Amino acid sequence: MKSFSEIFAENRTRLIAFIRKRVGSEADAADIMQDVFMRLFMQDDISLIENVGSWLFRTAGNRITDVSRKRHEERMPMAWFQAEDDEFLEEMSCLLVDEDASAETELIRSLVWRELSAALNELPEEQRLVFEKTELEGIPFKELSQQTGVPVNTLLSRKHYAVRHLRKRLEDVYDDILGLL
Repeated sequence: MKSFSEIFAENRTRLIAFIRKRVGSEADAADIMQDVFMRLFMQDDISLIENVGSWLFRTAGNRITDVSRKRHEERMPMAWFQAEDDEFLEEMSCLLVDEDASAETELIRSLVWRELSAALNELPEEQRLVFEKTELEGIPFKELSQQTGVPVNTLLSRKHYAVRHLRKRLEDVYDDILGLL
């Protein structure tokens, strides 16, 4: 039975080369390699592993996949644009459901609804549907995901694109309204 040091010396060069080919940075490669060997070190009995070299490469492949997934999730989180989206939606909602029933407010509200409706009709069907279901009908993303079979992150992304389009499309109207108020 080989010692941990011998296993490390025999496999580290090929393993780091294997990892480097599959990850974007030297730091990630070093972290993954360290993690793989740490997992090996933490095994109760290394002698129970039939082929240690295969185990190392399989474990490295799994860690590379985990890191890739995590990085993808970090690039895709919706929180970074949700704050902007929420702010825009809150401001528009105030205009659309303002309790003030003055003639001027009613005129502004009808203008905003008309422009919003036109802007929604310009959206691709998937984006329009997500926006309408979540914002106008109040359906939670999780429930909408269950109804449609579309993953929550996809729905969030579609809504983000819808809000971006609406923000851009309604920017002039919004600015004009703020000038009136």
